[in-house]
Amino acid sequence: VGLRRYRDEGRGRYFGSGLVRRLGPPRRDDGADEPYTHHAAAMQQAYEDACLALIDRYLGSILQDSRRLVFAGGGALNVKLNQRILDRDDVDELFVQPAAGDAGTSVGAATYVASLAGDAVEPMTHVYLGPAYSARECRAALGSYPGLAVAELDDVPASAAAILAAGHPLAWFQGRMEFGPRALGARSILGCPSTPGMAARINAQIKYRERWRPFCPSLTDTVAAEILGSRHPAPFMTIAFDVTEAWRSRIPEVVHVDGTARAQVVTRDANPRYYALLERLGTLTGAPVVLNTSLNRRGEPIACTPRDALDIFLGSDLAYLVMEDLLVTKEAQAGA
Repeated sequence: VGLRRYRDEGRGRYFGSGLVRRLGPPRRDDGADEPYTHHAAAMQQAYEDACLALIDRYLGSILQDSRRLVFAGGGALNVKLNQRILDRDDVDELFVQPAAGDAGTSVGAATYVASLAGDAVEPMTHVYLGPAYSARECRAALGSYPGLAVAELDDVPASAAAILAAGHPLAWFQGRMEFGPRALGARSILGCPSTPGMAARINAQIKYRERWRPFCPSLTDTVAAEILGSRHPAPFMTIAFDVTEAWRSRIPEVVHVDGTARAQVVTRDANPRYYALLERLGTLTGAPVVLNTSLNRRGEPIACTPRDALDIFLGSDLAYLVMEDLLVTKEAQAGA
């Protein structure tokens, strides 16, 4: 299809003009799905088949003995591929390094040096390795943003769950930031997955991204097997699962068009406050499940600092921001 990069409106693309001649012009907006969905599905199928063939060729005999596979690299974040790997008869356990791209090489380097030094390498149970900010630091940041109403919460999980159950999305800024590309309950935008239109609302009014982009569920470990039909650990949103029929209609905003979900199964030990939020939401709605997406807008990095979170809050239609023990609302709304 050619090695020269295709140029369109002054921008270089990561494909050649030959590909345009064969497949047609690139997709320009969010209006047309055909034939692009077919192209994407074909490429996904080819990628999955190629990876599975490589596993067969180079790891087939090893997997027959170990039945365990560790997977990393940018391609390891393809959750549909990972679902097929986990479905293999010779794989009982799949671990995908949550920062599977270049950032994860730091973990590999540290692990390698630790092993040389004779230090025990502990299993990776969470990714909350980034910076944290106290409620006092959050209040200090709020000083630069006049016109916001701030209230101190006595029971953060209960208050947040009530907002979600009432059909409102909220920004959730808690504890140490996640390491890697996924928001896992520290720098998140949350919504109730049983509220009709919640996914479309967050896409259009908060994330400002394409309508077809799906959202993922965070759920407690107590209901994981019932919802996902699997007891395999899934703490990092790196594997897709088939949502059971009984639950697809109960949490429709986090079920993809093919009936799958890229789920995060949360344990109390890994994130106690987030787990408590899920429990409280379950009490109110009957489902300890929340729609979880990263606290950012399209094309921006995930919020790290309180100022980052406040900029996103004010630059979107979000009405609620929970920062540590503080509930932040917009003044006009607070007085309504």
